[in-house]
Amino acid sequence: MPSTAPATSSGSTHRPLRAPLIWGVVFGILQAASPLAFFWLDTVTVYALGLTLIAAVYIGFAVADGRRHVLVAETVVASVFVVAAAFAELGSAWLIVAGLVGHGFKDLWQHRTGFVAGTRWWPPFCVTVDWVAAALIAVALAAGLLPT
Repeated sequence: MPSTAPATSSGSTHRPLRAPLIWGVVFGILQAASPLAFFWLDTVTVYALGLTLIAAVYIGFAVADGRRHVLVAETVVASVFVVAAAFAELGSAWLIVAGLVGHGFKDLWQHRTGFVAGTRWWPPFCVTVDWVAAALIAVALAAGLLPT
């Protein structure tokens, strides 16, 4: 009689994350290219708006979670990213890269701890978006393709 137990190979345990990671790469590339869609705005402005939007999503997750300490923590974290984006607008576009990398670490922490309930696949997706976009923007800055 064939076994109906789930496979235990190492590949099967990571299968649920494959789609969020692939889509994370796609959206990371789109985020890095987002100034092309808003050609009338300064490149750093578009990236700063994107950074604040990404951070604000977690406020929505915190509201859905319903616990007061989660809402407070996520609001404080989102506020830090808003301030970083504002400073990037006045200073260096490298602050956008740092903000994306930092937000990626926050996503990784969220995935490991499950601090905000109900996010399931979102943190792996978001960390991938953040780090792919950060890498592409950093390469463009280093190559002189974007104003620093």
